[in-house]
Amino acid sequence: MSYSVGQVAGFAKVTVRTLHHYDEIGLLVPGERSHAGHRRYGDADLDRLQQILFYRELGFPLDEVAALLDDPDADPRAHLRRQHELLTSRIERLQKMAAAVESAMEAKKMGINLTPEEKFEVFGDHDPDQYAQEVEERWGDTEAYRESRRRSASYTKDDWKRINDELAAVHAHLADLLAQGVAADSVAAMDGAEEHRRHICRHHYECPHEMHACLGRMYVDDERFTAFYEAIRPGLAVYMRDAILANTARNS
Repeated sequence: MSYSVGQVAGFAKVTVRTLHHYDEIGLLVPGERSHAGHRRYGDADLDRLQQILFYRELGFPLDEVAALLDDPDADPRAHLRRQHELLTSRIERLQKMAAAVESAMEAKKMGINLTPEEKFEVFGDHDPDQYAQEVEERWGDTEAYRESRRRSASYTKDDWKRINDELAAVHAHLADLLAQGVAADSVAAMDGAEEHRRHICRHHYECPHEMHACLGRMYVDDERFTAFYEAIRPGLAVYMRDAILANTARNS
């Protein structure tokens, strides 16, 4: 299926003129043309536009966006680090975007096909397919993975919005505690970590405290998870890990 320039402009909430400009400079060349020569955009084009708009939202110039998307050796995380000040000044919007990234990744992993409108409603910089194969390779044989797939198979778009709103609220609460200087092993922080664990249990799979501790360590050990939490608030990845470990010890 392909879409006209007007349809894509509507999906992404940009002007037709912007899409024409992206085509002219080679940043987003539509994959097809109609018999009349009109631009037609496929799913791959929509995915690329999604990434372009994310980097534009962060303030990257168009030539740098092109380098990020076209150079296989380019490291987007290095550019994100350079934009750290910008990111931290826009915490509230980034929290919503981070939750949307999780929703898009989970939707793709669980086989939920997003419509073009939904691709841009769950707006973010990550390709939903990026880690799906790795997730299956690492955890596909576990009961937790199978349980997560069973539960998620029936979730609607509204379910995903509600689930991600809940998760964003948990992250925001822990980020606020961190900003206030509340210790990670305090009762408040441990209670926040416990709510994080219960969120996983409610919506994805049974997550005993020992498993939750492993997740907490992964948030720091895996730079992709670290980047996710650091975008919400600097230091949150370590704070989450420490609060989770403290809560695990409290319940052992």
